[in-house]
Amino acid sequence: MTPPHRAKRSLGQNFLVDANLQRKIVEALGAGPDDEVLEIGPGRGALTHHLAGAVARLVAVELDDALAGALRDRYAGRDDVSIVHGDVLKVRLRDHVRDPAAVVVVGNIPYNITSPILFRLLERPRPRVMVLMVQEEVGERLIAPAGTSAYGALTVGVRSVATVERLFRVGRKAFRPAPRVDSAVVRVRPLFPPPLEEREETRLRMVVRAAFQWRRKQMGKILREHPDLGLDPEKAKAAAAAAGVDPQDRPERISPEAFITLSRWLP
Repeated sequence: MTPPHRAKRSLGQNFLVDANLQRKIVEALGAGPDDEVLEIGPGRGALTHHLAGAVARLVAVELDDALAGALRDRYAGRDDVSIVHGDVLKVRLRDHVRDPAAVVVVGNIPYNITSPILFRLLERPRPRVMVLMVQEEVGERLIAPAGTSAYGALTVGVRSVATVERLFRVGRKAFRPAPRVDSAVVRVRPLFPPPLEEREETRLRMVVRAAFQWRRKQMGKILREHPDLGLDPEKAKAAAAAAGVDPQDRPERISPEAFITLSRWLP
């Protein structure tokens, strides 16, 4: 008998062992027999087991050598299941799915690389929907309203291109080994059609990054003096007025929609 896989802290491995929660996550995804599903970090196959055979095609991306090998052995000979051994931050995901804009994504995201994975999944072409398990604190940041302490660059970066819904909390005891924090399952729906052109999204990321690098400063000063922005005083004033932003406000008070308007004033 193959010994159980020992979780690797370096890869942020915590395996979901609660079968009821496994089913609840799959149900939240809402994938049917006509759907192609991309699973991020299948691990021991807790969600894979429920998805294989229930959807048209399942593509699972796993970094761990032993886990990827075990999954390939388990699903060998099946045309509807593809195991990709690789790093989700490096693998060209679009090369492994039939229609990147129609695929639905599910996964238990490693806490230590949650933000990079989220932004990678939101690269164009974006999936139809994503149901992801994240650290509870990250889940709160994703849905935080402007003006709260949880609101930040991650909130704006995701919610400027997608809607986010917090579905339910997952306690740490549902995992083996148990993490030190609780988790949350969120549903992320990219906006179609995208509200911004690609060039506009690049400018938006520049404004958001600059603003939250200087998050203790006022927005008027950031627009005028941050080296990545450097708007002249009149243009900075006009940009703030167009966005409905008080130049004395700090970044955490600026809504995603206002950041979008500010970004359109960049050259």
